[in-house]
Amino acid sequence: MNKVTQKVEKGLKKRYMKEKIFKACGLVSIGFAFMFLLLLLTDITIKAWPAFVQTQIELKLDLSEENLGLNAKSAQEEIKQADFRAVIRSALKKQFPDVKKRKDRKELYSLVSFGAEYQLRDLVMDNPNLIGTRSSIKLIADDDVDAVVKGTINRNDDESNRRVKNLKLSLIEGLEENNQISKQFNWTFFSSGDSREPELAGIKGAIMGSLYTILVTLLLSFPVAVAAAIYLEEFAPKNRFIDLIEININNLAAVPSIVFGLLGLAVFINFFSMPRSAPLVGGIVLSLMTLPTIIIASRSAIKAVPPSLREAALGLGASKMQTVFHHVFPAALPGILTGTIIGMAQALGETAPLLMIGMVAFIVDIPQSIGDPSTVLPIQVFLWADSPERGFLEKTSAAILVLIGFLIIMNAVAIYLRKKFEKKW
Repeated sequence: MNKVTQKVEKGLKKRYMKEKIFKACGLVSIGFAFMFLLLLLTDITIKAWPAFVQTQIELKLDLSEENLGLNAKSAQEEIKQADFRAVIRSALKKQFPDVKKRKDRKELYSLVSFGAEYQLRDLVMDNPNLIGTRSSIKLIADDDVDAVVKGTINRNDDESNRRVKNLKLSLIEGLEENNQISKQFNWTFFSSGDSREPELAGIKGAIMGSLYTILVTLLLSFPVAVAAAIYLEEFAPKNRFIDLIEININNLAAVPSIVFGLLGLAVFINFFSMPRSAPLVGGIVLSLMTLPTIIIASRSAIKAVPPSLREAALGLGASKMQTVFHHVFPAALPGILTGTIIGMAQALGETAPLLMIGMVAFIVDIPQSIGDPSTVLPIQVFLWADSPERGFLEKTSAAILVLIGFLIIMNAVAIYLRKKFEKKW
């Protein structure tokens, strides 16, 4: 008996040791995963931070009536046609009178952004009282100036290895000595659409496009998926046809997303002639892609409702339809909503199917409806990552942070709903 006891105890010790090793390996794996995730987020944040800061140059601008050809009573259309570029260039020439060669003047004028004249135009249109005054106004700096001020371009590098030449660098340093260069939070990044100029590029168009696309996806996929899940789980007879449907739903959940993009291109754009690069088509394609995910999650939530709830409702005289929609569906709703939000988060991060339907186009205007041309956040990241300008690197990282923020919010909402409405049976 003692031998048997010793053998059992020896076996228990080995088993406990294996359990400890397994637990330690799990903790180490989680630690490594968390460390690499932290490193990734830190690297993205460091690269993205400059995109949230905008460099501006303060210039003394002559907005006299003679210089603009306007007066305080000029109509908005007249103000829009005024030559604000000449006003900015005149201020730069007056500040740096020694710059006279044509080539050097080109460097001088490039200190401010290409969009500075439109910034000044909008400012005067909003405040016509500026006409007839000499005002110090802060204008958006060019992306090269921005890179020098932020330290992205090393001033100590040799001129041959530096994008900014010595003349332009000396002009920047002259502005810095006069305290004419300042930095502020980059509201343009959140209030404007895409642009060829890095300092003017923003993500508002991509955000609105993503919201419209996800809205279409939700409105199409949620009712269809929930209705299909309820039918398959509560009403469908058990036969080969229903088994075939269930197998196809499970298979569709594993189909590569680009296949849905090809389907959208062939059916919705080529056959039905729907508009390319529109949230309407993007939402339809993504709804087809997310349907299997929501159906599977909804069926699991409905299955989790205990049979006793159904039996109690039927025992009290409720019909099958009343039992399902008055008792089973409300009890399963937290799980259904969780699965739906996770499916929407998956759709928000998709790129391949939207590339196939043309949402990779360069769109400057902010979309106003689901039929307007637009892009989405993942596509915007793809476009900026492919741009050769150095200024788009930080924009890419910043857009990734915004996208991650949206995904975190959506998953947090899913967790909150599950915790709030979850019932333990």
